Amino acid sequence: MNRSSAIALVIFTGILWSTGGFIIKLISWHPLAIAGIRSGIAFIVVSSYDKPKKISRDRYTIIGAICFSIMVICFVLGNKLTTAGNTILIQYTAPIYVAIFGFAFLKEKSRLIDWITIGVVFIGLSLFFLDDLSIKGFWGNIAAIFSGFGFAGLTLCLRKQKNSRPIDSILLGNLITFVLCLPFIVQQTTSNFQEWYYIIFLGVIQQGLSYIVFSIAIKNIRALDAVIYTVFEPLFNPFFAYLFLGETMGVFPIVGGSIIFLCVTIRGYYQIKEPL
Repeated sequence: MNRSSAIALVIFTGILWSTGGFIIKLISWHPLAIAGIRSGIAFIVVSSYDKPKKISRDRYTIIGAICFSIMVICFVLGNKLTTAGNTILIQYTAPIYVAIFGFAFLKEKSRLIDWITIGVVFIGLSLFFLDDLSIKGFWGNIAAIFSGFGFAGLTLCLRKQKNSRPIDSILLGNLITFVLCLPFIVQQTTSNFQEWYYIIFLGVIQQGLSYIVFSIAIKNIRALDAVIYTVFEPLFNPFFAYLFLGETMGVFPIVGGSIIFLCVTIRGYYQIKEPL
């Protein structure tokens, strides 16, 4: 797979992820029940695709799985305990962590254009969610911070496994999440069929299919590229909210989204032919 195809898959991944934010808000269950059931369904989906005879248990697979579990649990907690803007903005500090640790961990050096892109993306996200940002929701903000840590750690570990089986971290991470959240799943007795439709979509498409695609793409793209191009997640999030919930966007989101889209597009144009 060439770089352009891998970038396209990562962008597609970000679009799939973007369906999660507003759907999670529509489900009234305990956040850990949502995280656990979603991961249980995703585990079945990824297992059906990959059909592994056994899951690798090397240190990078295990660390990646733990990071995955931290990321998905804390993302759901963040969405329930603070605003969507806080959660997305804080989580997407992940490119900074990847840029800092990428060379030591992967020997992938961050360049000036990478740091410029990170800065512009962060400014664009700030504008994008300006009306939704809040200093309230302390524990939700803390959860979003840990979600960002998990996102960065997972990406680094998946890239480290580029010559083996990065999908094993996804499988194991979903299994760990399901087991950790099982006590909350057992207590969840709702019979609202509409909410079950939502959670099935989250498990099959938003988390299952998306991470199958991401685990394929990460073999052919730098770790920093992987977290930067998934910034299409927050770009499409309000689009889906508008499409399905009728929510409108103001001037700041349009300006912020345009800045991010332009910056990421220019960066991709100049880097598309660079060697991995």
